[in-house]
Amino acid sequence: MSDWVILVDHYRDFDQAETIHKVLTVRDYIARPQIFAGRRPILVNLTRSYAYQSAGYYASLLAEARGHRVLPTVHTMIELSRKALYRAGLPELEDALNSDLRRMNNPPERPVRLLVGFGQPDRTGFERFAALLFDWYRAPLLEVSLGDGPWAAITRIRTLPIQSLAAADRPFLLDCLERHTRRRWRTPKPRKPARYTLAVLHNPREALPPTSRRSLEQFATVAERMGVAVELVQKSDLTRLAEYDALFIRETTSIDDHTYRFARRAEQEGMPVIDDTVSMIRCTNKIYLKELLEAHRVPVPNSLVLASPADAARAAETLGFPVVLKVPDGSFSRGVHKVQTMEELKALVASLLEETDLLLAQEYMPTSFDWRVGVLGGKALFACQYMMAKNHWQIIKHEDGKAAREGGFKTFAVDEAPAEVIDVAMRATAAVGDGLYGVDIKVGPDGPVVIEINDNPNLDTDVEGGVLKDELWKAVLGWFLARLEAKHSQP
Repeated sequence: MSDWVILVDHYRDFDQAETIHKVLTVRDYIARPQIFAGRRPILVNLTRSYAYQSAGYYASLLAEARGHRVLPTVHTMIELSRKALYRAGLPELEDALNSDLRRMNNPPERPVRLLVGFGQPDRTGFERFAALLFDWYRAPLLEVSLGDGPWAAITRIRTLPIQSLAAADRPFLLDCLERHTRRRWRTPKPRKPARYTLAVLHNPREALPPTSRRSLEQFATVAERMGVAVELVQKSDLTRLAEYDALFIRETTSIDDHTYRFARRAEQEGMPVIDDTVSMIRCTNKIYLKELLEAHRVPVPNSLVLASPADAARAAETLGFPVVLKVPDGSFSRGVHKVQTMEELKALVASLLEETDLLLAQEYMPTSFDWRVGVLGGKALFACQYMMAKNHWQIIKHEDGKAAREGGFKTFAVDEAPAEVIDVAMRATAAVGDGLYGVDIKVGPDGPVVIEINDNPNLDTDVEGGVLKDELWKAVLGWFLARLEAKHSQP
């Protein structure tokens, strides 16, 4: 497991008795790189100065060169050195600050100064602002000065040196440090230190998660044997993402929520990530995917894009009945409707176009199951048959006020699945990227056609891993390890 290390100029600045984490002088860190041979610590730089070419500056600079994670980074130090450099963040930060003030039922007199430690405010009510500030500028201790007037303007943001911290604020810093370094969920302690730490984004309250908690625990067990520490993170942990080496998203993705922001932040940090933002953009919109696959000559069902209620007649004439209507960004069979008559089609098109500018209409292809081919890094990983839910035409049946019902499944080794199914899946994902995908395929009279590509496919030990067992998780971990090793082998 990664070590937390506190860097200080002098041991009197931060006594070892104040923390369970190792306290080290910046001079020792700079001069003795062998201290952390074979380990990858997370450094909290609490030196007295972050000025250019100071010891604190060099500590963060060398940490990045040594592959150690550190906060603040040199980039953050430079951004906060002058208002002209952090001015770009002020509009969003001031919006959040004033929003927090408006939310308070009985707002106190506006402070002239706010202290933010590791994303936590020293005053109740400013939690959202403090989290956003830490998201923009990941520094241990920040002081924000506020101006007068009806609009709370930020006049200055600066890193607060530890020796400038008032004695009364010291407990605040210690509490913030302890809360920030506390882990929510860990694998059992490995027999040997983990080489890397993998963040797994999940939502414990999601009704149909792409991976169950039990399967995530099995994944963590396999990861431990491979020298990778798995830690579950949630939506609120975005500001801590840079502390990890890689990100595995196991929550239903959308380009307009936090899952996309997690992927984007991981890419900005140079971290390997599944799902990457390009895959999300290409896969989560069914209309885009239709156009992309057609451009690459991948077979898809006969389809039309509908932009107005008047297009309903054209869809009926071209596709016949029943016809399938899809909203562009539905998932887990949601937002997909089978329409039997012209009257029903007109009404539904008009209703759905009130919520979205475009719809996708497709020919109805009745089958008793859909193929799902898992592809990882350009290689077929597994093949499953997902059966239709009982007395339903989809693999998942959603009913208002009731739990979703799913059909059964059969899992096959890749070489046991029809070759033409595997081939069309590989051709489809080649147009998207080299991450992890689940390709849904129906086999009709003219052969297999791609229904959709999932950037966030289900992975469970007893379903998709029914044949591979732990090899499923080893393959996923191997994808991450190959990229991490390549990254850290570069000069």
